[in-house]
Amino acid sequence: MKKTTSLTLAAFGLLFSAIPLFAHHAFAAEFDVNKPVKLRGTVVKVEMVNPHSWIHVAVKNPDGTTTEWMIEGGSPNALIATALQRPPCQLERR
Repeated sequence: MKKTTSLTLAAFGLLFSAIPLFAHHAFAAEFDVNKPVKLRGTVVKVEMVNPHSWIHVAVKNPDGTTTEWMIEGGSPNALIATALQRPPCQLERR
């Protein structure tokens, strides 16, 4: 009985330890590096939350309407460390 219980718990432990691996994804799996998108707009909100940060940008469309884009960034710690080395993007002050 103890051996069966131990093996069952070990199997569940291995199964649940692998679940976080499915949650992460490669950049190339979702984005095409050869097709960059250029956005020009107003930063509406910056969310520094784990595991990824978000930058919300309001972009004016040719017909005058506005679309809010959500740009996914790295972890807040990674962005802060990168920003100390070089600016992560160009910002215009108006």
